[in-house]
Amino acid sequence: MNRILKFTGALAVAAFTAGAAFAAPVVVSSKIDTEGGVLGNIILQALQANDIPTENKIQLGGTPIVRQAITEGQIDIYPEYTGNAAFFYNKADLPVWNNAKEGYEEAKKLDYDAEKIVWLTPADANNTWAIAIRKEIADENNLATLTDFGKYVADGGNIKLAASSEFVTSPSALPAFEKAYGFDLTSDQLITLSGGDTAATIAAAAKQTSGANAAMVYGTDGGIAPSGLKVMDDDKGVQPVYLPTPIIREVTLTEYPQIADILKPIFESLDLETLQDLNGRVQVAGEPADAVAKDFLTSNGFVK
Repeated sequence: MNRILKFTGALAVAAFTAGAAFAAPVVVSSKIDTEGGVLGNIILQALQANDIPTENKIQLGGTPIVRQAITEGQIDIYPEYTGNAAFFYNKADLPVWNNAKEGYEEAKKLDYDAEKIVWLTPADANNTWAIAIRKEIADENNLATLTDFGKYVADGGNIKLAASSEFVTSPSALPAFEKAYGFDLTSDQLITLSGGDTAATIAAAAKQTSGANAAMVYGTDGGIAPSGLKVMDDDKGVQPVYLPTPIIREVTLTEYPQIADILKPIFESLDLETLQDLNGRVQVAGEPADAVAKDFLTSNGFVK
């Protein structure tokens, strides 16, 4: 009897070891853009450093592609943005999306209830439409928020904004900023570009093309800091908040519950300026995204 118990125990240990050895890898993915590459590699390398088996499908495609992939179980984890849940579930009219905490909680609930997808700890960075101005103007006039900016413009401050036609005309973009912050940019204060590429608007402000000294940007654009620009904080929450957040299939998190704790301090450390810097190293300096991710993780003590 004792020998049978020992034999059974040995079989159990062997089965457990074999199961661990052949555990399904966590399929890590991301969107195809620069930030997707950086954040995807951060997630991938953090999991690998903690001996979690992984499969690399980083920069798989645009939002519809990665969204379909995770809901169909083709990938397990990728970084998404809280504000996008408004469009996944046709709830863009809810005011919660303009509040970072409330938007995160709503996204978390909607996705778990519908798809059993878990939203982990978000980054403290808002990748939404914003206005950035040349840093010397911001510093000389103590401009840090859009309230400051609106007062500066209303008082006759010299501003010429490079922006896409969509940003200038969409009721939810520049007109919403003007209404909330009490300023009005005349046609002479606007350089309207046909496309929506923020690289072009940033370049215009950086090079002062046609007198431009401000630009339409996305909050975590990599070209902002290297171009000598500073983002004006949307202190009244006019725009929906887009916090980068790792989202993971519940079945995968159940198998590897430590993933939540591994990624929590990492994403908590990703503030706006940090993400701008990481994106800029890829977008402007031309460094590979995986190398930038590795340097970030090691220099901050998240991996050895």
